[in-house]
Amino acid sequence: MNQHDELINMTRKVLVVGSNRSIKHEKGSKSLQIFAAMAASICVMAAGTVMAWTTPLLLMLEEDPVSKNNPLGRPLTKTETSWLVSLPNVGTLCSCFFPGYIADKWGRKTVLLSTVIPSLLSWTLLATGKSIQVWYAARFISGLSVSVPFALLSMYCGEIAEPAIRGILGSFFEIFITAGPVWAFSIGPFVSYTNYCIICAALPVIFFILFFSMPESPYYLAAKGRKEDVIKVLARLRGKSREAVEKEADEIEATVQEIYSKETNLMDLIRVKANFKALVLTCLLITFQQLSGIVVVLFYSEIIFESAGEFSLSTSTQTILVSLVQCSGSCFNPLVVDRLGRRILLVISSAGAAICLGLLGLFFYLKDAAKSDISNFGWLPIFSMLAYMASYSVGLGPLSWTIMGEMFSQEIKAKASSIFVFICTIFIFIISRYFVNVAEAFGSYTAFWIFAVCCLVCILFTIFFLPETKGKTFPQIQAELNGRRR
Repeated sequence: MNQHDELINMTRKVLVVGSNRSIKHEKGSKSLQIFAAMAASICVMAAGTVMAWTTPLLLMLEEDPVSKNNPLGRPLTKTETSWLVSLPNVGTLCSCFFPGYIADKWGRKTVLLSTVIPSLLSWTLLATGKSIQVWYAARFISGLSVSVPFALLSMYCGEIAEPAIRGILGSFFEIFITAGPVWAFSIGPFVSYTNYCIICAALPVIFFILFFSMPESPYYLAAKGRKEDVIKVLARLRGKSREAVEKEADEIEATVQEIYSKETNLMDLIRVKANFKALVLTCLLITFQQLSGIVVVLFYSEIIFESAGEFSLSTSTQTILVSLVQCSGSCFNPLVVDRLGRRILLVISSAGAAICLGLLGLFFYLKDAAKSDISNFGWLPIFSMLAYMASYSVGLGPLSWTIMGEMFSQEIKAKASSIFVFICTIFIFIISRYFVNVAEAFGSYTAFWIFAVCCLVCILFTIFFLPETKGKTFPQIQAELNGRRR
């Protein structure tokens, strides 16, 4: 080899090394990942609006003489309003086991986008319907659209995110689901019934427009053997060159192959000790979350404030404040959860919720049962509910979902989350449907005290049974669930 050839080879090596170094040090951008996650999260915000839609309307719909804003032309009974509140959960129960399966067939993005169909159908029926039966059908259909973001949003955000921001994107679920009631409560009292439905229907439309051009999950594409598309999507999401993401594409492909090589079914949740223990613990945790009374505090807040009597703030304003505190607390949780740990936040949250519910129950006991003069304590209901929502939002609200995501392996997580959502929805339905009956039969204070006791039991459950997952790898969590230390 002559000197000229050696010079050419050396130049090529230098160029290759330089190219590799430049690829390795490509900074890229996280902007599209954040925007895609936010666009997708509007879907869950729309779901939150569905759940909270009745809250600003209940007093108006039950009003006698009939309000001119009531399209039914008659006041609703307590039973009818409780069905309007709870029926979306029936729709969710009927569909909660299907989104994960369909998403593996059609893709996360496609299935999330499809929620616009039942959403717009339900809002159209509510805006134009003139009978309670049509409203019942609309509320049931709306529940079909709720189950999809509950099952798929966290999955999509986790699969498009770099590890450095996966936690941040994962927190979007709780932030946006609590933003839904803020949207509903801030609009409902100040516009006509029809305009209220139209403005609520704007959310799924905005979601569809913003999310339509976002990329599909690279994990789904890898599962379908579309390696070239995986590279293109990763390059777009990371803001890097094709060469800079090839290694990550290979890792995703290997991860997907490993997951699909492990055949799993629902029985694995029972046969495998760690899975079964995790399932029991997470299902108990979500049960305590719902038995903390969040459904009643959020969805019946206007009725609670109306029952409490006169206060300097209107019932609508008080309800808006409650939803704002919930949303703010959800934003605060990601800042402290990895510093303080899951268990301590759950204990603090449950204790705070128990005290607030106890005070709220005491107020209504003095007012309704003891017939005491409570004119000097008109501030207590709003104070109790704001403090309750602050307590709930830093622990009981978001951490149930966080812990569920940490305890199960990737190949079994979708099946476990379906059961998790199913249990959650059952309790939402039962509490939202029958709270009115319990309040009428035994007094609302009885219901609040039952919720307070459940919060106290949650403290014991957290201290004696729930393992801490802060800072632990998945193998460490699994070893602890199996009764071993690592």
